[in-house]
Amino acid sequence: MKIKEIIDSENQQVIIDELKSRRYIDEPDVEAAEKALDPMKHDVFDPVLRPDKMVRVPPEEVAARSATSVMVTKKVDGKDAVFRQEPVARIGLDLPSLIVKRAVAMIFGNDVIVNAQPEDDAQKKVLDVMNKIRHSVKESSLNRKIARAMFSCKEAAELWFAVPVDPKDPKKKTNKYGIESPFKLRCVPLSPLNGDKLFPYFDQTGDMIAFGREYSRQDEKKVTHTYFEAWTDEEHVVWERMQTGFEVILSAAHSIGKIPVVFGNEDQTEFEKVVVLIDRLEKLLSNFADTNDYHASPKIFVKGKILGFGKKGESGQILQGDKDTDAHYLSWDNAPESVKTEIETLLRMIYTMTQTPDISFDAVKGIGSISGTALKLLFTDAHLKVLDHREVFDEYLERRYNVIKAFIGQMDVNGLKAAADSLITEPEIRPFMITDDAAEIDMWVNASGGQAIVSQETAIRRSSELTGVTDPKAEAETINAESKAKSTFNLAEPTDLLD
Repeated sequence: MKIKEIIDSENQQVIIDELKSRRYIDEPDVEAAEKALDPMKHDVFDPVLRPDKMVRVPPEEVAARSATSVMVTKKVDGKDAVFRQEPVARIGLDLPSLIVKRAVAMIFGNDVIVNAQPEDDAQKKVLDVMNKIRHSVKESSLNRKIARAMFSCKEAAELWFAVPVDPKDPKKKTNKYGIESPFKLRCVPLSPLNGDKLFPYFDQTGDMIAFGREYSRQDEKKVTHTYFEAWTDEEHVVWERMQTGFEVILSAAHSIGKIPVVFGNEDQTEFEKVVVLIDRLEKLLSNFADTNDYHASPKIFVKGKILGFGKKGESGQILQGDKDTDAHYLSWDNAPESVKTEIETLLRMIYTMTQTPDISFDAVKGIGSISGTALKLLFTDAHLKVLDHREVFDEYLERRYNVIKAFIGQMDVNGLKAAADSLITEPEIRPFMITDDAAEIDMWVNASGGQAIVSQETAIRRSSELTGVTDPKAEAETINAESKAKSTFNLAEPTDLLD
């Protein structure tokens, strides 16, 4: 399909407006997401929502403080009174970023496995080429970037495109993917947090038949240019905003037969449900910090007349008073405990509502040694959240692999196009898990009837990081030779006989 088949108009603004009109999903609130992810933008740092205090200055201190403080004069009881601005405590917590980081680590802490059952050598070759392409674009990092954008502002996309191996020599080819190709594949993640406005264009059945993207860039003269580009399964068109409106600056056909863009979105951000709780926690901690500033130091309440004080720095200081004098320290017995309880409750609710595992040092230091089954139970809630996210990411990754296979078919039209079109792939997302390796090995050893489950060379290679062995094969041969020497003896060798 071409752009003119979607809307046939000579007015470029009308075309762009049409391409923007069928998202069928709400646009992300980028400003709210950026505010949540930057603690310095939280409400607790807003001087309007949390103003500084105005403290009255005694007349004898006005001259001394005027050089370092902003003074304000107000009428109090008909007389002029001087006040200074006292900054209040402002404590911001970066919990939204932590929630996003934990969610990204849980879903893509392990590499995605591509399950496939090639039916012939051509399909095996396609699968091998696809895995090499996944490695070349650093798919593990790409997955985390896409997930971080989607969890932070609800949507993300990635653009796939081919570039010549050598722009100066169109005939030059590369064999980095296991086939000779004049092109290399590149992938660019697109995120609203990076200034990309994404416009998927859906038809009445919900299929994406076009995709638009609006963005701005600065040239070397610091002049900002605004672009809008759109893709269909046949065409790529780029517009630039001029003084007279948008004008087409590029129109090119492509032959992979698919839109080279993968788009994904979720209903809400990872932290959307707990923003109110985080605001309350920050306000509570800030208020408590203010209270500590005023009341953390011991204060003495005196009833009666003080006749004398101990000297500054003197140990065992004594207050002297008459017979009716009473002095005692002021203490706050119940309020700190209530504040502590609310802080703990808020933190627990934030972790629970976002299904985020609390794996901080303080939370896990008392666990001790626990079994693999107990570890799985600890991460059950987080893994259930991964299953929810798979409703989006399974489809997203399958779309990515279909785009890659379409490019592979164009790289080697004669040999692999049919195999690339027919190969069925299925992504498998493996949630992150802290494993009990000893228990896992024991389970598989028992399942094999007590027999070894890996070769000696494999065991040496897997443990090389601990032992420092650089040649597992030679090390295995040395171990076997030493074992053989210990288990054999020569009948001709002299033997010491005991009397």
